[in-house]
Amino acid sequence: MGMGVEGKTPSVRTAIAEMQEYVPVRTSESLAQKLGLRLDQIMKLDANENPYGCSPKVLRALGRYSSYHRYPDPQQEETRSLLAEYVGVPADYLLLGMGADELIDYVLRLYVETGDEVIELPPTFGMYSFSTHVCGGKLVPVPRGERFEIDLEGVERAITERTKVIFVDSPNNPSGGMPSMEDVERLLATGRVVVLDEAYSEFSNLTFAPLVQRYPNLVVLRTFSKWAGLAGLRVGYGVFPLPMLRQLWKMKQPYNLNVAAEVAVHESLLDSKRLLAKVKRIIRERGRLLGMLESLDFLRVYPSQGNYILCDVLEGNAMELMQFMAHRGIILRYFKKPRLMNSIRISVGLPEHTDAVVAGLREWRASQG
Repeated sequence: MGMGVEGKTPSVRTAIAEMQEYVPVRTSESLAQKLGLRLDQIMKLDANENPYGCSPKVLRALGRYSSYHRYPDPQQEETRSLLAEYVGVPADYLLLGMGADELIDYVLRLYVETGDEVIELPPTFGMYSFSTHVCGGKLVPVPRGERFEIDLEGVERAITERTKVIFVDSPNNPSGGMPSMEDVERLLATGRVVVLDEAYSEFSNLTFAPLVQRYPNLVVLRTFSKWAGLAGLRVGYGVFPLPMLRQLWKMKQPYNLNVAAEVAVHESLLDSKRLLAKVKRIIRERGRLLGMLESLDFLRVYPSQGNYILCDVLEGNAMELMQFMAHRGIILRYFKKPRLMNSIRISVGLPEHTDAVVAGLREWRASQG
């Protein structure tokens, strides 16, 4: 029998031991249990999920599919071919992943060695910092301005010989604003890899994806989570320069896109007209919600190109407001982060959700005396 060393285990990497845990949103089921409410009483408006769900063709196709015992296509050939038509770029530029999160991780692992620097523009999507720390990189935040505009001069000052990647979400999550073409070109001129995260592109009617064919340091990430209602199946994709993509194919997990996700992508693309009509409904509802929120004098409301709206709470405490709404089954997003300590983000839902949110906000304001 082998002799073990009692009480000793290998030390974990310092970067992992010191990093903060990512805090995801909770499921509707766990929220209902915590709040003592029925599941049908929960209006979940904290994760920017599509209130209309996926295409009914997806549901039918998943039930009919009979090859779940087979591995998926590691080259994603048919899926990339269909996707190329939707995105408007050749299939050779595309790679799909288990959500855009997996592709964020791939880009960082491709370029970042221990101590290399990654620039983010907070407040922003939390996975950029999470994945940077996992990869052993050094995060360099360049905070956005008062109206959440990009501080281009600040980015340029922050760049050093060890800067490898710059992350920009377009639209920005949580503020909803978009970078301009001038912003993007100036960032690309730094020579660093610029990752434009277009998770909410369909709600903005603007994409920089075609530019990838012109710029060797531009990456555009997209997802099926929001517009197509496939958040639970985790399907993202990236548009990559060809030299970069050749390296990414080496490190991609062979079967990273499962067969259920493949089926759902195919059916979503074939039913894109119906899905994009629902996107237009969400955009219209975003405008209605924006107008109603702007009528509340205790909020500062930021126009958004995403399927969410950010509000600063000018009078009262945002966390208390979030808790007040939660006990009424209305779940909003609160970020315990600099610049957002007294802000809430509201996902755009159905018309009845808008009405309930605004009524709840007015009720909370009245309760403040």
